[in-house]
Parts: sequence; C-alpha cells; structure tokens
Amino acid sequence: MKLERLISIIYKLLNHEVLSASMLAEEFQVSQRTIYRDIDVICAAGFPVVSYQGIKGGYGMMDGYKMDRSLLGSYDVDSLITVLSSLSSVFEDERVKGTIERLQTIGPEYEAPSLSVDLATHRIGPDVLPLLRTAIIQRNVIRFDYINGQNERTTRGMEPLRLHFKYSNWYVYGYCRTRKDYREFKLSRMMNVFLSQDIFQPHQEVPPMAGDSYSAWQDQVEDVVIRVRAEALAEVMDQFHHADKHFDPDGSMTMRIPVYKPLEARWLWAILLSFGSGAEVLEPSALRGILREQLRNTLNLYEEV
Repeated sequence: MKLERLISIIYKLLNHEVLSASMLAEEFQVSQRTIYRDIDVICAAGFPVVSYQGIKGGYGMMDGYKMDRSLLGSYDVDSLITVLSSLSSVFEDERVKGTIERLQTIGPEYEAPSLSVDLATHRIGPDVLPLLRTAIIQRNVIRFDYINGQNERTTRGMEPLRLHFKYSNWYVYGYCRTRKDYREFKLSRMMNVFLSQDIFQPHQEVPPMAGDSYSAWQDQVEDVVIRVRAEALAEVMDQFHHADKHFDPDGSMTMRIPVYKPLEARWLWAILLSFGSGAEVLEPSALRGILREQLRNTLNLYEEV
C-alpha cells in the first residue's frame, strides 16, 4: 500500500505544478506527517522534488523534469489516454484513472485532445457494467432475468467471460448454465442482475462469439431498398450511413442496405417505421407487407372506442 501511494504521489507531482501536503493527505487518507515522510523517501530515491513556501506552497517536481518518452510516441500515448478515459468514465475504475495519470506524464505538453470516445450507457442501468466487470475479474457466477428476441422472459445463470461494445450496444459473453452452452446477452435486455457468491473455474478454450465470422451468415443477407424523402435524409443517414446511396433528381435518395434475414429483423422494422412518411421500402415486397401490417396493428390501438 505504501509503495502504491509513493508511486501515485510521484505521478501526481509530475502532472501538477504544486500540490500541498494537506491535499495529498486528504486524497490518500493519511496524515500530513505521513506525506512529509513519503516526500523524504521520494527525494532519497532521486526524484527532484522542490518545496514551495507560502499560502499556495507545497511540493512539485523541478522544472523541465519529465519521464523518458522514448518508450511511446505522442500518438500512441494520445490513443491510449483516449481509450482509457472512455473506459474510466464507464467503469469508474480508480486503477484506470491512475494509469491515465501516468501516461499523461509522457504525453505531449499543453496539447488539447484530438479524439474522444463516448461508450454510451444510457440503455442500461448505471451499475450493471461495473458489476459485470467485477464478476468477470473475480469469476463470480451472475444471475439475471432476460428478454430474448422472441420476447420471452427467462431466468439465467451465467459464467461471464467478456464484455464488448458493438452496434452502439453493450453485450456480455460467457457460459450460460441454464442452456449449458456459450451465449451472448444484450445488456439492455437484462434485468435484476445479481452477482452470486458461486465461483467458476477459468475457461481454457472459449469458442468464438456468434456472428464473429461473416461467411457463416452472408448467404442469408438480402438487400433492402428504400427511397428517402429530402426532409428525412439526415435522420435516415444516421441509421444507415454505410448503405449504398444514390441521389435522385428531386432531391430524394435511394438506399440499398444489406440486412441479415430482413423479414425476421424486428429491429429493422422498428427503425423503418420510426421514419414515418420520410422513407418508403421499395424492396423486398414482402417487407412492405410486413410494415403495412405493423401500421394497421398500431392504428388499431388508437381507434376511438
């Protein structure tokens, strides 16, 4: 614990002009006398700590003293800080924050970040990600209720192995004790997540997640063609940016979107219906029929009694 505190103090002094003993004592939950002794140890180790007197006095590193930057270039450091900062904001991990602070000592000085990453978590509860990460690190079995793609509710027991972020959503992958096989679960559909005291053994061989191989399902991909009115271009492009696009003379756009089993893709139906009259499905004709039926069912909900 003392060694970790000494290392942390060194990096804090490298990242700040002056830090008072009282500030350091409060942060590390020790007495100011302990901080004084820590500073003496740091000085004895060869670090050029300077003491500043006065109301705004404290401790800092000698001007011009920096850690060796030869290990990583500024681009590498910036990239690492960006990724770690996004993870730190999601998981509230103090160890990650400490790593960021250490990296900043070898990064470029007085330079604003050129990149930021927002790993959105608004679709899930604020405590779910940290809880799952704890379960993965400690190898705790988790239990939860889940709503699958067929809108069925089940209760699961799982040995979580990996968290991953794709298609603007968080997923957890691991061994489902209920189904006795490896499964992937979407965090936004998980409820009542509970970390049990049951510990599972490390997994030596883990099969790849479903969908990792494009060749496994590419023969079931079908093009969906939609016409987008000029007033809905921005909204539709936000959803289907990588689609093949063609502007029409009247200012509208025709999009061709490859979709896996579009006649079963309820997520696609919801997106297309959200555009209202701004987008019309041209192909496949069966999808037009599905959307027509969905609209009829919705209108029936709002029929005056």
